[in-house]
Amino acid sequence: MKKLYSLLLVLALALVLAACGGSDDSDSGEESSNSNGDDSASSEGMIPDTLVMGFVPSQDSDTIANTVEPLAERLGEELGIEVQGEVMTNYNALVEAMGANQVHIGFIPAFGYVLANEQYDVEVILKSIRYGAGTYKAQYVVHTDSGIESLEDLEGKIWAYADQGSTSGYLFPANQLMEEFGYDTATELESDFFSATVQSGGHDNAAIAVLEGDADVATTFDDVRTELEEEYPTVMEDLTIIDYTDEIPNDTISVTKDLDAEFVQKIKDTFLSFNDDPEMIEIMNEVYNWDEIDEATDEEYQVVKDTYQKFKDNIEL
Repeated sequence: MKKLYSLLLVLALALVLAACGGSDDSDSGEESSNSNGDDSASSEGMIPDTLVMGFVPSQDSDTIANTVEPLAERLGEELGIEVQGEVMTNYNALVEAMGANQVHIGFIPAFGYVLANEQYDVEVILKSIRYGAGTYKAQYVVHTDSGIESLEDLEGKIWAYADQGSTSGYLFPANQLMEEFGYDTATELESDFFSATVQSGGHDNAAIAVLEGDADVATTFDDVRTELEEEYPTVMEDLTIIDYTDEIPNDTISVTKDLDAEFVQKIKDTFLSFNDDPEMIEIMNEVYNWDEIDEATDEEYQVVKDTYQKFKDNIEL
């Protein structure tokens, strides 16, 4: 009798434990479902409280912040979110800020995009169109009275450029000169071919350095002289272009990898809609000489990636 009672007790206890186990499994299933829902929500990406656009001045850094303010306001209205423009000191600072999600949208030239993509998976979504083209060339600018007529004449001279993160200001000219004169590294080019170099912080400043006799040649986007005519009325005569680089993909509008995909698409669509808004295009033209905004893909910047790989370890960024 005692054995039968013990057996019944064990069976009853087993049924209770089974029931509890079933209840736990059910609860666990509900928690798993909620957890999956949360993961799905997080995988959709980030929509910041304030969307920050980063700019690097190719011209006068003192005025660019005020110039882009209407652009930020209009973008914010379309997106339903506060948008803030930030002017960075150079391209590398912008890349680092995007990597840290302190800047979410970067107006970055081709080289800066390549760095941001390589280091932080930043994604290009749009590019500029200038004079009907999605590419441009860098130019070598010298003083008309300098006697410099060719790239060979630059040996022993002082080279001014915006900074080493500039595609047209540094990367493509440096690569061209390295190939032309047999230098393996950019460091050798700067120290052995040129007598000195000047990092001016902007394309206009590089050209002004030549105008004022502080440098013999400036490498800039084509044609930086038009940006200086108001302050220097005779600049078109005073400065001469002696050569150009190969074609360079135009600068980009790129976004950080953590932004929500649908939100990125909305950003993209909004910028494209600015093509039909003369006021917005005027702002883009005033800031970076953009005439139009077009879609862009990573593949278009492969030529810049290939160029960068040739001497990536020999430039200071």
